[in-house]
Amino acid sequence: MKTLVCTTPGQFEYQEGDSPVATKNHSILKIKRIGICGTDLHAFEGTQPFFEYPRILGHELAAEFVEGDNAEGFSKGEAVTFIPYFNCGECIACRSGKENCCTSIKVCGVHVNGGMAEYLSVPSYSLIHGEGLSFDELALVEPLAIGAHGVRRADVKPDEFVLVIGAGPIGLGIMEFARIAGGKVIAMDINDQRLSFCSDKLGVAHTINAMNDDVIERLKEITGGDFPTVVIDATGSLRAINNGFQYMAHGARYVLVGLQKGELNFSHPEFHKREGTLMSSRNATRADFEHVIASMKKGMVNPATYITHRVTFEQVKDDFKGWLDPANGVIKAMVELND
Repeated sequence: MKTLVCTTPGQFEYQEGDSPVATKNHSILKIKRIGICGTDLHAFEGTQPFFEYPRILGHELAAEFVEGDNAEGFSKGEAVTFIPYFNCGECIACRSGKENCCTSIKVCGVHVNGGMAEYLSVPSYSLIHGEGLSFDELALVEPLAIGAHGVRRADVKPDEFVLVIGAGPIGLGIMEFARIAGGKVIAMDINDQRLSFCSDKLGVAHTINAMNDDVIERLKEITGGDFPTVVIDATGSLRAINNGFQYMAHGARYVLVGLQKGELNFSHPEFHKREGTLMSSRNATRADFEHVIASMKKGMVNPATYITHRVTFEQVKDDFKGWLDPANGVIKAMVELND
């Protein structure tokens, strides 16, 4: 079996190894699509928290079910995806129905080897039926579920202004599900190409370039002086996260989806007088995955919109570094294999 291993920051190596075999409560998947996400890019850069090398990356996956133990209802050759956050089932988070932030969570492609391989073994409890979706669509369920979970954490209400900071793939998913929840989305980024994508492809009415625009004045103009009642960061940039506090309306909720290694720094009096709510949003739950799949099937989200680059598995090593360059206009790179 061929795998692609990130041996050290900035280095990939194709390796040959044994294919996984079925074990108790696990299933074998034949990988068909791999979506490249920010976590993969950060791992390659050497900036991903909670990460060790060498590691096989990849957790945005679509596959064919091969065989499995305790996988009732799944049939050989069926198109599937899975929830790539492997939880213990016993800790306080798991007992509270928050398996997405299990105290000993193992994220596929981060804490354990992921799907940049021809075959992968996953816990059978993590499997999700394809529901007739294509492999491309199924590979995009997980990143969209991250956005759906952030919106659910924010408890977005109809007609309230939602400022989404960061127009990368996760930010775009947040915008989609904030719209589905009835929110009035404001997209903010420093890349005009991505902001144009928000307007042209997602129908976002309001965009702000944080480098070129007077952000405070633009937010006043858009919201009638009220400021957004929901602010969601999807950048993972410490500067952007710290700046986000000043964009909150009084009584607003601020949700951090993006992750970085540093410490937050904000004015306590300014945050306090707003009676603001600050929360993090980690991974996603099965309910979020199901919401995404249902939204896709209803035509409320068009996953094909996101795929800007497409390569074979054999091309990943040579092409990967270029996806870090914003000038290349990558929204979502999709890897095809086993076709």
